[in-house]
Amino acid sequence: MAKNRYNPKPLDEVMGGWSDKLNQYGQKSAQAAQLQTCLVETLGPILSKKCRVAHYREGTLTIEAASATLATRLNFLKMDILSAFRKAGIHDCALVKITTNPEAQQRLNNTVESPSTAYKANRNMSQATGEQLLALAESAPPSLKAKLEKLAKHATTAQKK
Repeated sequence: MAKNRYNPKPLDEVMGGWSDKLNQYGQKSAQAAQLQTCLVETLGPILSKKCRVAHYREGTLTIEAASATLATRLNFLKMDILSAFRKAGIHDCALVKITTNPEAQQRLNNTVESPSTAYKANRNMSQATGEQLLALAESAPPSLKAKLEKLAKHATTAQKK
């Protein structure tokens, strides 16, 4: 069978000709992904969405939790996490540290939508609302009348679009 040139190549093959620092970065990235996968398998889908592996150095695994409450809960699960990582083949893991970082959850969720963008999408005023504002403006004081009329103009421009 012919080799498909569009198939993705393994990372080691692509990075083989690059510098050693970049190769080391690729290995650390792969190790971090492996550690995060192991953490997800250990904690389950609900808890793992709110924490992440920060780093692993000299036998110490550091986990960032999104809140202090979650950090306390993870502190109770330290021994379970430690034994799960040892079962996964990371035998030199001797210590699990839990830190609190509210930005940890944002780093896990790559697509963070601000609530204001969803709200601004559907901000059209109906023609009936515009007419009611104009009727209200007729009996309002002069300063409020100008503001209500200006607001009522948005109903007419929304209908034209």
